[in-house]
Amino acid sequence: MNPQPTLTKAGANAGEPGISQPSDGLKAGLKNRHLSMIAIGGVIGAGLFVGSSGGIAAAGPAILVSYLLVGMLVVFVMRMLGEMAAASPNSGSFSAYADRALGRWAGFSIGWLYWFFWVVVLAVEATAGAVILEGWMPAVPQWAWALIVMVVLTATNLASVSSYGEFEFWFAGIKVVAIGAFVVIGLLAVFGVLPGSDNPGAGFAHLTDAGGFLPNGAGAILTGVLMVVFSFMGSEIVTLAAGESEDPRRAVTKATNSVIWRIAVFYLGSIFVVLTLLPWNDKSIVEKGSYVAALDSIGIAHAGQIMNVIVLTAVLSCLNSGLYTASRMAFSLGERGDAPKSFAKVNGKGVPTTAILASVVFGFGAVWANYAYKDTVFLFLLNSSGAVALFVWLVICFTQLRMRGILMREAPEKVTVKMWLFPYLTWATAAMIVFVLGYMLFDDANRKVVLLSLLVAAVVVTVGVVLQRLRPKPAADAIPAQRTEDAVPAAAVPGDAKR
Repeated sequence: MNPQPTLTKAGANAGEPGISQPSDGLKAGLKNRHLSMIAIGGVIGAGLFVGSSGGIAAAGPAILVSYLLVGMLVVFVMRMLGEMAAASPNSGSFSAYADRALGRWAGFSIGWLYWFFWVVVLAVEATAGAVILEGWMPAVPQWAWALIVMVVLTATNLASVSSYGEFEFWFAGIKVVAIGAFVVIGLLAVFGVLPGSDNPGAGFAHLTDAGGFLPNGAGAILTGVLMVVFSFMGSEIVTLAAGESEDPRRAVTKATNSVIWRIAVFYLGSIFVVLTLLPWNDKSIVEKGSYVAALDSIGIAHAGQIMNVIVLTAVLSCLNSGLYTASRMAFSLGERGDAPKSFAKVNGKGVPTTAILASVVFGFGAVWANYAYKDTVFLFLLNSSGAVALFVWLVICFTQLRMRGILMREAPEKVTVKMWLFPYLTWATAAMIVFVLGYMLFDDANRKVVLLSLLVAAVVVTVGVVLQRLRPKPAADAIPAQRTEDAVPAAAVPGDAKR
């Protein structure tokens, strides 16, 4: 059994009082407004716009319960992650915390799996964006559009972290305004007070007038959970980005405290509006997409094109954040010796160029596989990364169970955000995630995803365990920390300071 890991000192000078500076070569280029919008927009993925119609068709109005259950899961996971990130901001986030709390093999494994997830997402989002752009300008082939969006967003990430933050600020801003406007206009139409609306204003009648609230039975709620759970992936990005912000603790605390209303408004609120504007079994929901069908029912002209613009924005936002997230995870892995050391090198602007290029090269490869070997190589990549989101959340649960004791023993004053009802709610959250994974094994549509994801995870974990045993144990001072102000005096750390 490994000795307890420790919070160790950083190797950089402290900045101004109250303003943190990265200790690992990264620069604090993200402003508070960037972090706020990244936090808000992080929970609004393209999956919300394009995937909700399938969930509605499967569960009917009860899909609201599915979104509520998954939303609660995300709130609890973010609370756990927020507790650790507020106490010790790190560009490696949960991977770095797992490294300390569970062992180097755990940080290695979940870090590489998370990197793998996002570089595959790059291909998915680039292709989705290319489909929309090709529809507008068919003279440019789809593969060329995918290449263009990948190159443009790679260039912004290479320029500086503030470039990423600025692009994401506006991308996320468009998503937030669009969803907010949709909820407000939709609710006005629901109650029949929207001027010029074609909607009859049925109030809440559509929640029960087509077979009741549970038209397909209570079991459909779990089916809905499986269909919507992956659309929530990305809420944890703010804890990685906080490592390059002006005031990471404040940013993480604010993002953690606001995740409840963000999920309530953007997910539950918008889906509620769709279900009250139209009967759940209206064919247009599946044929046109839930949001386009809802806008059409109100009488808004060119609803399809409006949603294409919003979906394209969501796709570009996800692509932009995916590249940033993958590169920062690769950077953190390189810094901890779990990836090539070149990944941990930054240029004069504090940008991890090699980590970005390595991530985008794999992303380009996945895009190519999507066109050349869509039903073989790319399908394997897609399926084998599909359950990684749940693996990440599960690791966060187990990490927080141990990190709470480490933090309270070494730096209790830094635990400014606390998980509710610890440890009972943490265990309950972990049990719920395990239940969802187990249920997926009995679901024909998800069985292959879980099995292939477990196979890839088993290979990565085996490599991590072997490497941990082969490598010499580093001294505590060699383990990268976050910030100079996060340092814990050596005298305050009991026992052996080695891992």
